[in-house]
Amino acid sequence: MIAIAGVAALAAVAVNFYTPWRAQDAPMPVVERGAREEPESTADAAAEPVACPADAKPANLEFTLKDVNNQNVRLSSFKGKVIMLDFWATWCEPCKVEIPWFNEFQQKYGPSGLQIIGISVDDSAEQLKPFIEKLKMNYIVLQGLGRDDVQDAFGPLVGVPITVMIDRQGRICGKHAGLTSKSIFEREIKALL
Repeated sequence: MIAIAGVAALAAVAVNFYTPWRAQDAPMPVVERGAREEPESTADAAAEPVACPADAKPANLEFTLKDVNNQNVRLSSFKGKVIMLDFWATWCEPCKVEIPWFNEFQQKYGPSGLQIIGISVDDSAEQLKPFIEKLKMNYIVLQGLGRDDVQDAFGPLVGVPITVMIDRQGRICGKHAGLTSKSIFEREIKALL
C-alpha cells in the first residue's frame, strides 16, 4: 500500500492539472535541467488565452506569513493584482528551472499588476536568504514551513512546485503541479492582466 501511495504521489507531481489555458490537455515537453525554455509545440503556440472560468472558486487570501526578514505579509494585501502563488523548496530541481522565468515575469509584468509570491514549504529564513541572493529572486518570498493551513487552502499539495494563478478578483483561475512551460505561464499572465 505504501508503494502504491508513493507511486500515485509521484505521478501527481509529474503531471500538470488541466487548466482552461491549454488548447489540449497533452503532456508537456520534457525540459532538461538548467534549460532556459523548451520549444513550443504547434498546439501550444496556436492556443489563445482565455478568461478565468466563470465558475472559478475564490482563493483564500486571509493568511499572514513571515517574509525572510521575519516581517508579517498579508496575502490579502495583494488583492486587485494578478497573483502567481508558487509553492516551492530550495532542494527542488524543477523549482530552480522556473525561478529565473518568474524573475523575468516579475520585472516585465510587475508594473502592469502582476505579483509573484513564492512560499517556501520547508526552508527556514536562514536557508532562504542565501538562496534568494544566489538566484537574484526579485519577487516576494514567504516562509511556509509548518503552515499546513496555507498548503491545505491551495492544495492538496503532494509535491513542489505547485503554482496557483489568481486573478484580480481573487479567483483561482488555474493550478499547475510540477514543471510547467514558460510559454504557458506567460500566456496565462497576459490573459489575466
